[in-house]
Amino acid sequence: MNFLSNTNIDFISKRKIAFIFSALLIVAGIISIVLNGGMKLGIDFTGGTLLEFDFTPSEPTTTPLEIQNIRDVLSQKGFSDAVIQEFGNPNIILVKIKASEKPEEDEDILISVLREEFPDYAGNKSEIEFLRRSEHVGAKIGEELRGRSALAILIALLGIIIYIWWRFELTFGFAAVLALFHDVIITLGLLSLFGMEISIAVIGALLAIVGYSLNDTIVLFVRIREDLKIYRKESYTSIINHSINEVLSRTVITSFTTLMVVLSLYIFGGEVIRDFAFTLLCGVLVGTYSSIFIASPVLVAYRNWKSKHSEKKRRRI
Repeated sequence: MNFLSNTNIDFISKRKIAFIFSALLIVAGIISIVLNGGMKLGIDFTGGTLLEFDFTPSEPTTTPLEIQNIRDVLSQKGFSDAVIQEFGNPNIILVKIKASEKPEEDEDILISVLREEFPDYAGNKSEIEFLRRSEHVGAKIGEELRGRSALAILIALLGIIIYIWWRFELTFGFAAVLALFHDVIITLGLLSLFGMEISIAVIGALLAIVGYSLNDTIVLFVRIREDLKIYRKESYTSIINHSINEVLSRTVITSFTTLMVVLSLYIFGGEVIRDFAFTLLCGVLVGTYSSIFIASPVLVAYRNWKSKHSEKKRRRI
């Protein structure tokens, strides 16, 4: 497809604007995380019990149950720390309670309370009809999952540095990993700003973002390496710009088609995968942006710094 061919956009001259924009996004995300007391961790990492209830009224004429009524009742019955939210349908309610020594007993008490307090919505239903899902995760298991998830991301980033160092050179490796850190940090900040939970699925999405962004960056780095051999008489900045423009069509088309798929997942995939799809959506956008405006400009910034440093050394001698 001959799309965005023969472009001659000076991306590198806009690197300071891009760096400021990225810094603002990162700062906004960090402020959100701090104000919220850290990332909003899902039950996978905190431990506890997750229950999914169907509060569809027994009679069609009955008005839907207000979620605040459920909160008030559970708070009075000793479940004040329960997290209660709608799950796609206003009649489908998720209830999350903290881990305890007797999770099954807590579950039975909570179900009994809801049946007694809301007979028009739960009284005539069987246990399978009323309780659609029940998950228990121990606090210790949640803590182990947190550590292993962080370790998985760090190992992935270390492996990327080694791989790109072997394929290109160390400078390219650090530029790529810096762009990946940029993508992950901004995505986490957006998750915090929009109140999304960090679950195992979201960690999987973050690792997918790392792979997607890296693929974009490597395609660009391969072109830069080839152009450095072809256009030896041109300046380093000019070569980088030329390389970005050469792969721009491929980058935009690939990102657009990926976004369409991820957007479909977000809109039509339901609540179960919404956080996962949202993470991918943010990651694809940020990853495409970073391969053009972060990874490549970092190479130019390092080359300029190195040239100035070498010039100072010559003057001293």
